[in-house]
Amino acid sequence: MSRVPASRFFKLVEEGRSDHAIWLLNAEAEPGVFTTTRWSLVLAGANSEGDEQKAAEALAELCRTYWRPIFSYVCRRGYSSEDAQDLTQDFFLMILETNWLRQADQGRGRFRSLLLKSLQNFLHNVADKKQTLKRGGSVQFVSWDAWMVEAPSQLSISDRALDALAPERLFDLRWAATVVEQALRRLREECEGKGRLRLFEGLRDHLTAEHADISYADLGAALGVAETVVKKQLHNLRQRYRWLLRDEVAHTVENSADVDDEIRHLCAALAAAA
Repeated sequence: MSRVPASRFFKLVEEGRSDHAIWLLNAEAEPGVFTTTRWSLVLAGANSEGDEQKAAEALAELCRTYWRPIFSYVCRRGYSSEDAQDLTQDFFLMILETNWLRQADQGRGRFRSLLLKSLQNFLHNVADKKQTLKRGGSVQFVSWDAWMVEAPSQLSISDRALDALAPERLFDLRWAATVVEQALRRLREECEGKGRLRLFEGLRDHLTAEHADISYADLGAALGVAETVVKKQLHNLRQRYRWLLRDEVAHTVENSADVDDEIRHLCAALAAAA
């Protein structure tokens, strides 16, 4: 499978903003996107306005999804891979086992911003206290061995860009790439559940391609379907991908009004690494 520039996947969503009114109408038929997001559950639980158990579960799920940006940031701050693993684990345990949110500045309504600020403070405290990193602890939040052997990302980010980015920029880049990967993973799972995995695999790399660059005839021949069917299915996949990506972003902000700004920020992060 070819590697696809991650920035192109966010560009597709940006181009679809003119369809926002249509998307809002279609969203009514979908599960609640903005009414109860993972981040809003977390904030409600921290403020004693919601179910603390659900809040804890939602926070754990967010951390499991977005641990790569944390690990990348810690590495870029000069820690070895082994030390970065330990620090990432300790950071997550600090978040999940303490009243982190009640002490944090919740004025930052975006999970990404609040997590980065908390991570910076955490590393600052580690340096101040000159803590000795302990290996082989009994609690492990992320399965590092599983991550190390899994297939590399299909999203293309140049080595030059990675090496040149400041830690905060690298954090945002990894975050944006994770959002894209999550949306694509969900789209793939949906297609597989409907018996359309072959269709997804055949059209995935064309989700962000310009219409002029697509040979619908060739795609139809490869998939064994009519050219008109390819056009319709690719259009449907693009629309669904846009919805899923917005949904992923929505789960990391407190208010629906923040989604477009967050998408613009992540677009800029990916464009800077193109």
